[in-house]
Amino acid sequence: MRFSILIIFLIYSCTSELTTLNLKKPYISKGFAYIYNDVDFKEKIIKGKLNNDIPQISHQYLKTGTLIKLINPKTNENIVLKNTKRIKYPDFYKILISKAVAEKLNLNPDLPILEIIEIKKNKSFVAKKTQITNEEKKMSSKAPVASVKISNISKNQKIIKKNKKESDQIYIHIGTFYSFKTASFLKKRIIEEVKNLDAKKLEIQKINNKETQVLSGPYTSVNSLKNDYIKLKNFGFEELDIYINE
Repeated sequence: MRFSILIIFLIYSCTSELTTLNLKKPYISKGFAYIYNDVDFKEKIIKGKLNNDIPQISHQYLKTGTLIKLINPKTNENIVLKNTKRIKYPDFYKILISKAVAEKLNLNPDLPILEIIEIKKNKSFVAKKTQITNEEKKMSSKAPVASVKISNISKNQKIIKKNKKESDQIYIHIGTFYSFKTASFLKKRIIEEVKNLDAKKLEIQKINNKETQVLSGPYTSVNSLKNDYIKLKNFGFEELDIYINE
């Protein structure tokens, strides 16, 4: 009996702290990308290294080898890459990317918002072959590849000039409901139970007769957005999306 207990203990002890998402449908998400830097790695904020000179990505919950499409929702520029490795990073962020990826997509380093979509190898994928960057092709075939899920973000494809002043309103999408009554009930619960959350930021917007959404915002600071995001996650919301209302 003691021997069996020891084996069970060893199995759990050797299990990685990273869990893997097993989804039948492609993973879709949107939010902030974590742009890799060596300082955060040395301070153990992130648990692994990327090469900033070449396009590399890491999603901590998806299997290695998954093809991921990354989209800059402001310019519609996009790139498809394989997840290079599974690295643990703060849950607030949707994906870890190298500086080369950020530059290729012309991301604003102060507001690096991405759409992330996992590509499944179905008929539509075969019909439209994925273009993988020459930089990634040069990488060693022995390098581990990790899958990253991609999310549908806004359909707005308006191109923003580089010299234009940022005036976007950032929101946390908490949920969409069939009834206004349910949305109102959720808003009330959040106000009563989530401490130090600014109730004035909670909004209810009726999309149509069948859909009403609950939002938090707008935010002008990534730090304030991050703080409220963490509070809502700790309250029990598993998946929260972030989008820009231009």
